[in-house]
Amino acid sequence: MNAPTTTSADGDRSDDNAGGSQDAGWFGRSPRQHQGEVPREAASRTPGRPVTPIRPVGSGTDRIRTAHEPLARTRAATHGGTRPQAQNPASERIPPRVQGPEPQRTRTRESEPTPASASAPAPEDMSDSALLRRTMAEIEPIADQVTSHFYSLLFLRHPDLRVLFPAAMDAQRDRLFRALLTAATHAEDAETLTTYLSHLGRGHRKYGTLPEHYPAVGECLIGALSGHAPQSWGPRTEAAWVAAYTTISQIMIDAAAEDELRAPAWWQAEVVAHEMRTPDVAVVTVRPDRPYPFLAGQYTALETPWWPRVWRHYSFASAPRTDGLLSFHVKAVPAGWVSNALVHRARPGDVIRLGAPIGSMTVDHGTDNGLLCLGGGTGIAPIKALVEDVARHGRRRSVEVFYGARRDHDLYDIETMLRMQRSHPWLSVRPVVDDGHDGALGDRLPEAVCEYGPWYTYDAYLSGPPGMIRRGVDTLVGIGVPTHRIRHDSIEELVGARN
Repeated sequence: MNAPTTTSADGDRSDDNAGGSQDAGWFGRSPRQHQGEVPREAASRTPGRPVTPIRPVGSGTDRIRTAHEPLARTRAATHGGTRPQAQNPASERIPPRVQGPEPQRTRTRESEPTPASASAPAPEDMSDSALLRRTMAEIEPIADQVTSHFYSLLFLRHPDLRVLFPAAMDAQRDRLFRALLTAATHAEDAETLTTYLSHLGRGHRKYGTLPEHYPAVGECLIGALSGHAPQSWGPRTEAAWVAAYTTISQIMIDAAAEDELRAPAWWQAEVVAHEMRTPDVAVVTVRPDRPYPFLAGQYTALETPWWPRVWRHYSFASAPRTDGLLSFHVKAVPAGWVSNALVHRARPGDVIRLGAPIGSMTVDHGTDNGLLCLGGGTGIAPIKALVEDVARHGRRRSVEVFYGARRDHDLYDIETMLRMQRSHPWLSVRPVVDDGHDGALGDRLPEAVCEYGPWYTYDAYLSGPPGMIRRGVDTLVGIGVPTHRIRHDSIEELVGARN
């Protein structure tokens, strides 16, 4: 299918979907040397200092701990009990109480809080995470400008890196930039950060990313942020971003280096079958040039020979096969370079490239819980793979599939699903058509789930457009399905991991 949560990810985007440091980091001088705010024009100046090469030392866990130690010391000094209480000069000037009756004016005044009794304002949060969040909030309304500035700096200062990016940047312009910013805001969540960035680091191998590229990216990231966040930027904010980016990049470098020991950066795969199911949906089957290990429910990135360096995500439409073949359901979307090439141009004998498999929407075979599966459009592809996976393990687990489409003829794989239902008595397949609804694909699908059930003992799996995923999750939670039993691969996977 197309990207795991959207049928249009081939258009405008792809779903590829720290504590304060006192070191100079990778950007030359130490933030301690700044005596005031960073001039806005500094972001557009070409630096006169060399970029320090990356020399990873120790494990990624060691570096995360080291990056957070300065922040821990700062917090201890700020919130510890060693700071003396501030004196209130006003309390020393209060005269002795006058005996006898007092005028009403005096009594009224005494009923009001005096400066001595007024609560002191809470100190401003100056932690690294707070500084990162302030920068993010300031640049959010002008994210497109910051993104453009970032890439302009990168290609101007480091023109040799331009070859790593596709010729047309509109579909990829904000991919790396937004990933870095998103990861920076999770710098204190080591578990989420490491998991997300490790996947990202391994995935960047297929682009030809090398360790020596990271300092250049970091330098230009800092330059773009400092030039567009004048209200929140300063020496401490710069130090926080340097520390966060150092942690981010070294986790990615470590993951890529580890992955290089056991897997190639990409696989060559020959198209061996191409079947048109509808005028804009094709089932493409390929044979990799070497063993390709993956799990049912995962997805990968594809690159065609017609659009070099443009990668798009597609889910595997079957569980691992004994013949080693891989199948994908591809829907051609407007202005979709990769999807239109795969649907309308690819033929048997053509060779494409595959990235490494990724994704966590896999079956837990250590439980007997039933499976509740919602597949919208080409989102039925990984659902079909999950059903095959359950069948191969030979355990009679109840599997309920809701297959959604906008119109009847868009249920392009319904015959396959019904044939599987006839072969497996534990499988139930219910087609859901959105005819008569004015909304997007999947509006009816979550509603249909509520008509059956109960589902609170099931593990839920969702695949389809982002809107369907969001509505589906809300519906399932609302009818009692625990959130830890709801699985999907979404473009908001990191952001929603702790929400």
